[in-house]
Amino acid sequence: MKKILIQSLFALASTFAAATALADCGNCAKWNTEQTPFALYGNSYYVGVHGLSAVLITSPSGHVLIDGGLPESAPLVEAHIRQLGFRPEDIKYILSSHPHFDHAGAIAELQRISGATVIASAASAKVLATGIAGEDDPQYWDNTAQFTPIAHVRVAHDGEVLQLGAAAFTVHETFGHTPGSTSWTWQSCVDGQCENMVYADSLSAVSNDTYKFSDHPAYVAAMQHSFDVVAALPCDVMVSAHPEFSDLWTREAKRAQLGQRAFIDTEACRKYATGARAGLAERLEEERKAK
Repeated sequence: MKKILIQSLFALASTFAAATALADCGNCAKWNTEQTPFALYGNSYYVGVHGLSAVLITSPSGHVLIDGGLPESAPLVEAHIRQLGFRPEDIKYILSSHPHFDHAGAIAELQRISGATVIASAASAKVLATGIAGEDDPQYWDNTAQFTPIAHVRVAHDGEVLQLGAAAFTVHETFGHTPGSTSWTWQSCVDGQCENMVYADSLSAVSNDTYKFSDHPAYVAAMQHSFDVVAALPCDVMVSAHPEFSDLWTREAKRAQLGQRAFIDTEACRKYATGARAGLAERLEEERKAK
């Protein structure tokens, strides 16, 4: 009885936190719009909501999920996975891009359902363990938890290759949007034709009301390096953490005509990095003019 009561109280607290997050976030309801899941290429599937990406990579050895969206997104992501004919309980790894509530908010619940190991960069792992953004994050606001803390996060390092059966996932630290931002690469195949898949983390120079990137030249230099990293990735099919930033819906609209070939764009990573570089330059110029 005590265990059931604790579980009930935890569920109630989680529901309240999710509702509060949705009420406080002007974009959340729009981001969390339902999205029919679909195959990106081979064994890689889009299972996120319309405004926040989540990608499932399946294999006989178990599945890998990248990101989960908002706390409110968890039941949708779970339903999408089941709709495609896969079991969330077979997810072995959940990979994190960056630890903001709109991408990591669902991870604790999806980990609970699946029993998966959550994997993140060292800087992200610290935030995932508390749900509280680090003070070195340009978007840091206060020490209020933004999502349910995640237990037992495994740290992965830049260049490390994670193996699950025959599938291999490479870690790319793409510091900038947050200090722990991480992009992931792997391969998916159709009839012997393999394509380089990229889940590119956010690269945008976004901050709270007081942070100035121009006051942090080392941070800016690290962001510039991340742009170079993403631009140079082997990149045939790319999904960004916010799908519209990589023109995913433009490509998806061609799926009926082209099938999975619709998602191939070998220039996607370079275009994404170029746009982010221009965005940072614009932000720095705005800060210069404001002085």
